[in-house]
Amino acid sequence: MRGTRLATNYLRTLYYLNMLRRSAFWEEDRLLKFQEKKLREIVSYAYNSVPFYHKKYESAGIRPDDIRRREDLSKLPILTKDEIKNNLGELTSREFNVEKLRRLSTSGSTGKPTHLYVSQAESEFRKAKHLRANVSCGQKPFDLWAVITAPHHFSEATKLQRVLAFYAPRPISVFQSVDWQISTLEKWRPDILDGYSSSLAILAKEARDRGVKSIKPRFIIGGAELIDNASRRLVEESFSAPFYDQYSSVELERMSWQCREKQGYHIDADAMILQFLDKSGEEVSVGERGEIVCTSLFNMAMPLIRYAIGDVGVPSGESCTCGRTLPLMKVVEGRKDSLLLFPDGRVITPRTFTIAMNEFKFYRYVDQFRLVQKKLDLLEVEIKITNDCSQASLVRDELLSYLRATLNTGARVTWRVNIVEDIPLDRTGKLMAVVSQLGKRAENPQ
Repeated sequence: MRGTRLATNYLRTLYYLNMLRRSAFWEEDRLLKFQEKKLREIVSYAYNSVPFYHKKYESAGIRPDDIRRREDLSKLPILTKDEIKNNLGELTSREFNVEKLRRLSTSGSTGKPTHLYVSQAESEFRKAKHLRANVSCGQKPFDLWAVITAPHHFSEATKLQRVLAFYAPRPISVFQSVDWQISTLEKWRPDILDGYSSSLAILAKEARDRGVKSIKPRFIIGGAELIDNASRRLVEESFSAPFYDQYSSVELERMSWQCREKQGYHIDADAMILQFLDKSGEEVSVGERGEIVCTSLFNMAMPLIRYAIGDVGVPSGESCTCGRTLPLMKVVEGRKDSLLLFPDGRVITPRTFTIAMNEFKFYRYVDQFRLVQKKLDLLEVEIKITNDCSQASLVRDELLSYLRATLNTGARVTWRVNIVEDIPLDRTGKLMAVVSQLGKRAENPQ
């Protein structure tokens, strides 16, 4: 029975992939009609099956019949990260058994993790959407696909997928040393090198400095963080391969991505509607910066309707010469954080730290966190504990031991973990998960 279920899931992913590869070339009118049909369905479903949306739309005097076209989205209120965090149970559809859903957690790059639920079918669709971007850049079914990622992603490929080595990612832990990563990649000689952009930049710098020439992927895929032009050039020159950037989030998986032509980021408009809003909540014009607000057309277990993801992007009115009709965005302006530097010369990215927090066994009791690097050899972690935690001191002590061991900073580095009542916002009004006081910036890892 278990093998049958794995095969079914695997085949369903391939079915979704085939469907998505075709819809990327739909005519504009067909894509718009599809979006609006799915939009009507998801709003009606959320109103009738999700307590949070029913209450919110009732309070705003909104009925499902009020939302017929894409333009009607502006009638709906914005969904914030805090609302997800504070209403997780109410945001889950009554049509699903929560115990059978997959729970996902963001890495907490803002210091405040977000949780959500997806069904098994939605998980397969997310994988297919991810694969579509890679295949569009030239990935083949049996390519050796090396991915620098978090350990909790290691089990995402099915057993059948790994046995067949068919679109099967081969993971490398982001927590492994750069020496180990290079040695492993030299043995594997991957066709595709994938991973967090900042980790790839650090890997590329070390490979360049050592004169490593044996790692020769056909192309490189980066994501999870904004990559600057200097880092992109560094990665491409070090491995003599093109770099394709992808914009994604835990909540929605791939959202937009570069194809081989790199004339912009193709938006997954057959799976979601992205809006770019100004400060007054109006959609910006082509070429203008706007806050990205997402409406998923495939999340049913926990619908995400007009979700403010916290990033800024620029919509494009251009068409790509690749022939895909998915609309383009010019750039994603995420947050650039400081790198963490250590006495032995090692460099750790903010993403590595936030992933480590996500892997912590008592992470559910951490409401907010922030890491401040005071000196090369001094790191202070502030944590705000959730109200339902009865052993705050245990969480603090366990976190201290865990970070020392997981990040392997050595005896020369002092860690301190402090429990605080609240973590103040920075001068821009945002919570920063990682702050370096050393003056080194992530946007120039060279």
